[in-house]
Amino acid sequence: MTELTELTAVRLVEGYRKGEFSPVDAVRAALRRAGGIQPAVNAFVRLDEEAALAQAAESAERWRRGEPAGLVDGVPVSVKDILLMRGGPTLRGSRTVSASGAWDEDAPSVARLREHGAVFLGRTTTPEFGWKGVTDSPVSGVTRNPYDLSRTSGGSSGGSAAAVALGAGPLSLGTDGGGSVRIPGSFCGIFALKPTYGRVPLYPASAFGTLAHVGPMARDAADAALMMDVISGPDTRDWSGLGPPAGSYAEGLGGGVRGLRVAYSPSLGGQVAVRPEVAAAVRRGVEGLAALGAYVEEADPDFTDPVEAFHVLWFSGAARVTQRLGPRQRELLDPGLREIVGLGERFSALDYLAAVDVRMEMGRRMGRFHDTYDVLVTPTMPITAFEAGVEVPGGSGLRRWTGWTPFTYPFNMTQQPAATVPVGVDSGGLPVGLQVVGARHADAVVLRTAHALYAAGIAGVAPPRA
Repeated sequence: MTELTELTAVRLVEGYRKGEFSPVDAVRAALRRAGGIQPAVNAFVRLDEEAALAQAAESAERWRRGEPAGLVDGVPVSVKDILLMRGGPTLRGSRTVSASGAWDEDAPSVARLREHGAVFLGRTTTPEFGWKGVTDSPVSGVTRNPYDLSRTSGGSSGGSAAAVALGAGPLSLGTDGGGSVRIPGSFCGIFALKPTYGRVPLYPASAFGTLAHVGPMARDAADAALMMDVISGPDTRDWSGLGPPAGSYAEGLGGGVRGLRVAYSPSLGGQVAVRPEVAAAVRRGVEGLAALGAYVEEADPDFTDPVEAFHVLWFSGAARVTQRLGPRQRELLDPGLREIVGLGERFSALDYLAAVDVRMEMGRRMGRFHDTYDVLVTPTMPITAFEAGVEVPGGSGLRRWTGWTPFTYPFNMTQQPAATVPVGVDSGGLPVGLQVVGARHADAVVLRTAHALYAAGIAGVAPPRA
C-alpha cells in the first residue's frame, strides 16, 4: 500500500470521499513525517500537533456525514512563517518580532484554506522577512535540501519546499518576491507557482510592494490547481487584488498543449551562463512539449537584465520593513539584511520611480512578446542546489543572491505567472527545474502546460530519501 505521506492532495480527497482512509490517518502520518525530518532538515518553525489532530477529527466527521467543508477538507497544509495565521505568532524569521499579542487574524489565503477545511500542520521556515533566495534566519537557523543535507533548500520559501518534497503535507503556502517559491521548488524537486500579481490576495501588504506574490507549493500541477481554486479571488483587505477568476483551474488542466505557441529561451539571449546538466534537462522537457504537439521556437524575450532596478525596489523594501527598528534591534538582524537595508535607505524617490519605469517598459515588452507566444520556457535556475548556510555559491565571486537567480526576479517585475516544474536531476542527484512563464492573467495556461508535462511522465523526480 502506498504511504499516505506519498499521496497528492487530489488523491487524499478522493480517498476520503471513497472511505479508503480518513483525514485523521493522513494528518497523523504527515505529523509523524514532519517530526521525523525536522532534526535534520529543519523545515518548520513550529508544529502544532494538538490543533492539527483536532481539525482532522472535525474533518473526518464532516466526511462521515458526506458534508465536506470544501475542496481541501482534511488535507494537511503548511504555511510559510511570513503569512498571518491565527492562533500563534508570525515571527517572519526575525528576532525583532515579538511573539506576544493576540495573533487572531488569518491572511486571506490562509482564511480561504481554513474555510475549505484544510488542516494546518504548522509554520515553515523563512529567511528574515523573506529577504534572500536561501533559507536561514536568526530565529530558526539553516534549512537543508532534502536530496543532500549539505546543500541549501533555496528560499525564501525553503521550509515549505522541503516539507512538501519530504511528505510533510502535500500542500504549502509560500510567498515569492523575486523567485521565492520557484527557487526552492527547483532545488527541492517540487512544483511551485507564482501567480499573476493580485490573483491571490495578500494582507497585510508587503513592504516589498507589488513584487510580492502568494502562491501554491505542491507535489504537482494538479495539486497546485486545486489549491488555486481555493485561494484565488477577491478579499476586501487587498486593495490591489483581482476579481474572481474566470473558471476553475483544476477543471482547465485537461486541454493539453497541442497548438500551444512556446518560446524556448535557454539563456535569455546569452545573458545567463547555465550549467550544462541543467540546460540538457530543460531542453529534454522542451522537446517533450514539442512531442505533445506544441509549436516550439527558440526565441528570447526582449529585455536586458533588470537587476539594478530590481535592487532599488528590493533594497528599498527591506529598508521600509525595518524602518521602525531602533539601533539595538538592528543589531539583531541578519548581517546581509542589515547591509541591504543600509543601501536601500540611500535611494531617493526619484531612484525608486526610475526603477518603476524599468518595470513598466519590461511589462510592455513582455506583453508584445506574448502576442506571438503563449508561454516562455526557461530554466528555473542556472544551477542546482549549492552549499547550505551561505547566500551565494562558494567560489562564484557573486555578492548577492540575485546573481544566481537571473531567470526568476524579472517576472516579479512584470507581475506575470511563472511556475517551476521538476524535469530531472544532475549527476549528483539534485533536482533541475524548468520554468513556464505566461502572459499576465494566463495562470490557467501555465498550469495546463505544466500538467501536460506531468501527465506525459516528463515532469516529476523520484522523492528524496532524507
